Amino acid sequence: MTKQDADIKDLIKICQGHKVYIQTHNIPDPDAIASAYGLQQLLLKFDIESVICYDGDIDKLSSSKMLEMFDIKMYADQDIVSDMKEEDYIICVDSQKNAGNITDLPGDEIAAIDHHPTTRHNADVSYLYKDVRLLGACSTIIADYYHDLNLTPSCDVATALLYGIKIDTLQFSRGVTAEDIVVFGMLNPLIDVVKMGKLEMNNLEFSDLKAYGAAIENIKVFDYFGFTHIPFSCPDAMIAIVADFILSLIEIEVAVIYCDRPDGLKISVRSERDEINAGELVAKALEGIGGGGGHSTMAGGRIPAANIPMLGEFRDDFLAERFIKAIGIQY
Repeated sequence: MTKQDADIKDLIKICQGHKVYIQTHNIPDPDAIASAYGLQQLLLKFDIESVICYDGDIDKLSSSKMLEMFDIKMYADQDIVSDMKEEDYIICVDSQKNAGNITDLPGDEIAAIDHHPTTRHNADVSYLYKDVRLLGACSTIIADYYHDLNLTPSCDVATALLYGIKIDTLQFSRGVTAEDIVVFGMLNPLIDVVKMGKLEMNNLEFSDLKAYGAAIENIKVFDYFGFTHIPFSCPDAMIAIVADFILSLIEIEVAVIYCDRPDGLKISVRSERDEINAGELVAKALEGIGGGGGHSTMAGGRIPAANIPMLGEFRDDFLAERFIKAIGIQY
């Protein structure tokens, strides 16, 4: 395992004697859920109880199946915020404070465990403990903690963590690092293969077909860049899945998809080209009208409803041109 400056033993000492919340990014996906669950179970081994919380919805079948299968208790922010005090400790998992995808709660964010890069928006946030590694999945970091402490995760924890890694790396085909592979070798002998099989099967809902259909109908291709639009609201996880689907086309190496939301527009970006960083691309294309960021291969962004009039009557053309200019290809 690659050793980092952060030492999980320090976080354990910091948390002892405090009320601890583990907060995922909003609308948590399988990697965020697995990371929070794995950390919660690890802290329990040191008699540290914690509450997992999130904002938004559990909006994908794969995520809700995880909660049920492993009996994971997660609480919506609005259900726990009245009990949270300023001196309570919050561990941000799979996100960082001020990242734009995590709600600010009354407690004290004393730690961040994340696999996304720190940006200029949260570079000045100080924590008592920070472990940010640019890996394929946050679950890899949590599994590494078990290794560092010479602990064996339970069958359920191992299964959840490995599933989180597989989902975030698109079955080890996207953003995967050597450390993700090492953790796979550690976790794979420990998992429940029956539960893993159930998690990986039948994760497409009938309503999802509408999103695929709309994306296919509206797609436009400019050189190696594919741009499309879902003209109705759908979950973040579904937008990401459709973006991966568009990127699977042989003609497309950079994919951008957006969908309408009551609070604005949600955008998902994918890149297979080494010279085009998806996180930097979405930030550049949305400058002045929205915001976003992420990894070199996958990123997301939002345009608030108040800024939609700035896009004009032909939103598709306006946004496609912004991304084309940011990429640097001919329009």
